[in-house]
Amino acid sequence: MQLKTVNNAETKKLFHKLPHLIYKNDKNWAAPLEMMVENTFSPQKNPSFQHGEAIRWVVVDDENKPIGRIAAFVNYEKAKTFEQPTGGCGFFESIDDQEVANLLFDTARDWLKERGMEAMDGPVNFGENYMNWGLLVDGFMPQGYGMPYNPKYYQKLFDNYGFKVYFEQYSYHLDYTVPFPERFWKIAGWVAQKPGYSFKHFDVNNSEKFIKDFCHIYDEAWRFHEHFNPLDPQDLRDFLKDSKAVLDQEMIWFAYHDDEPIALFVMIPDINQILQRLNGKLNFVNMLKFLYYKKTKVINRTRILIMGVVPKYQRSGVESAIFWHQEKLMKKKPQYKEIELSWAGDFNPKIVALYQSVGGKHVKTHYTMRYLFDRSKPFQRAPIIGAEKDQ
Repeated sequence: MQLKTVNNAETKKLFHKLPHLIYKNDKNWAAPLEMMVENTFSPQKNPSFQHGEAIRWVVVDDENKPIGRIAAFVNYEKAKTFEQPTGGCGFFESIDDQEVANLLFDTARDWLKERGMEAMDGPVNFGENYMNWGLLVDGFMPQGYGMPYNPKYYQKLFDNYGFKVYFEQYSYHLDYTVPFPERFWKIAGWVAQKPGYSFKHFDVNNSEKFIKDFCHIYDEAWRFHEHFNPLDPQDLRDFLKDSKAVLDQEMIWFAYHDDEPIALFVMIPDINQILQRLNGKLNFVNMLKFLYYKKTKVINRTRILIMGVVPKYQRSGVESAIFWHQEKLMKKKPQYKEIELSWAGDFNPKIVALYQSVGGKHVKTHYTMRYLFDRSKPFQRAPIIGAEKDQ
């Protein structure tokens, strides 16, 4: 077998071809758009290159058939927030062969070592963690848009190499045909109509105001997390530009108290239900198909990408009030039958409790795994948010 750096048209083609071989007979898999994957590795398209770098490789057999691939990346600002500087690896695909997997992991490790890293997380994304983040270990069913899917044997490949679980990610589903608990709606309606509170959904004609409000809420809500970095407004502008064909502005909500932005909620239609029909290509014909399927409402699932509340209002019930307002609009969109809530880490018990309170069912588990380059160093899992305050 031979390792090749992905740096030209031939190796890019091999990189994209491999998943189609791995998932050839797997009906659960939705091929990601090759264009969007390429954007991840474009300094012009991915803001993460402002503070980092990335590279990718593909392994081929003696007949030049792809049998493995991986990417490595480092965001130097985020890397230094950990006890040991930590980079990442992702876009991993491999045949069921530990030798192939080890070559890929070794290559990513050595590249990160050369850049001062002492650990690597995987499989993760070169960007924010609401997209392409984690190894699927339970719930092998069609995944919501942005959530990774992989064969069951990948866990064995990661475990055998020496990766350990840094944190677990839980996906909860809501059957939208089943009413929420009555007590939930009573609290939600009460908060939603309290004096001083207001709720607005996103309006593309006033996008700069909402981008500013989003950054304020995000920075306040995650400021005390262990590896917090302020959100760059340009990241949001780029996301809105790249996702305009996906987003429904009536599914993006902001909550205010006395005109101060205090909470946000972003939900999107699950376009994986369309991508399964496009084979990863967005040529002219597939663009027409995309618009046709979107118009004919073949999408009946949604996925919440992110929810955030500034600390001062985290026990106010404002999350419930957003659902109360969203419910009114969803009645006008009866094609949607199911919601996948944004993944909740086992390090964030408050979010887990919230998802359970609205009737969410835990149906999928992903792992974010970490590999320490110093094999003698004690391994520590991600700390529980708020654990220090409770002691």
